Amino acid sequence: MSFVTPQVLWMMGIPLAIFTYFILTHKDNFLQIFDKKVLARLTAGDDSLPLVIRHLILVVALFFMVVALARPVIDHGDKVVHLEGLSVVVALDISGSMRSKDMYPNRLEFAKKKINQLLNNMPNDDISLVAFAYSSFILAPFTSDKETLKLLVNGVNDQYINMGSTDFTALAEFTVELLEKKKPKILVVFSDGGDKEQLAKFEKITNANNIALYVVLVGTKEGAPVLRKTGKTIMKDGKLIISQRNDELGEIAVKNNGAFILANSGESDIEELVSTIKSQHQSKDKGEVVIHDREELFYYPLVLGLLFLLIGFGSLPRRR
Repeated sequence: MSFVTPQVLWMMGIPLAIFTYFILTHKDNFLQIFDKKVLARLTAGDDSLPLVIRHLILVVALFFMVVALARPVIDHGDKVVHLEGLSVVVALDISGSMRSKDMYPNRLEFAKKKINQLLNNMPNDDISLVAFAYSSFILAPFTSDKETLKLLVNGVNDQYINMGSTDFTALAEFTVELLEKKKPKILVVFSDGGDKEQLAKFEKITNANNIALYVVLVGTKEGAPVLRKTGKTIMKDGKLIISQRNDELGEIAVKNNGAFILANSGESDIEELVSTIKSQHQSKDKGEVVIHDREELFYYPLVLGLLFLLIGFGSLPRRR
């Protein structure tokens, strides 16, 4: 066993030893001032521990707390940890239809929740975040820092939504550039689908570049009204515009040796998707990192110190 901060033992141990000496050898001055009968009336009852014993208990409590501050550890030495993971592009649809409220509170917020679940289930993988609608842009380059990625995902709000049509062709071309030097090439799309012509071009580009496509479909087949930024519905030729989930995007993923899921309110859907991705692609070696393995023991003396402190204060004399 060793101590992480042994200097604490010297800095606080010596004063504690001096304090203990004076506590145990010094006689209280007030005993010499008062008459014995007067003192008996002023003092509390004697149903507690003797003064010397109580002082010893409090000193022992302080000693264990000093030991806890010195952080005793069992040192297991250095260990080499091999890191493995995949490189994945995660694309979030921010087109106008993502304002529809057939998923609570709307499709965009629901998709963000699902992306966070995906990040939780891929702790060692490098993820790049992309947002797309009429055009595509990067939110985060490849990184394994999931907390930062979550902050960026949660920062995507209604202000990002583009009322233009969803350009899946632009997304495919943008993804090809991002995954140019990655193997395997994996794209996970969170969307409610797109029009047939755009999806056909999207399929052609992803197939030509050996991009494994996985899709998380949000929304319902019944659909919901498309909303403006103000929350008002959009009318065209006197008719209410309804956005329905298009499952054709998921079918393209299956054709492309990928998979798709219909997003639900639980977590099993994302867990199943990640399991499928891991089973179909072998993780690449990302290198190794050396960590110093130490087993912390400070909580043992800390608990003992608190226990003795409780006993010491619990034995204070009570007034009759």
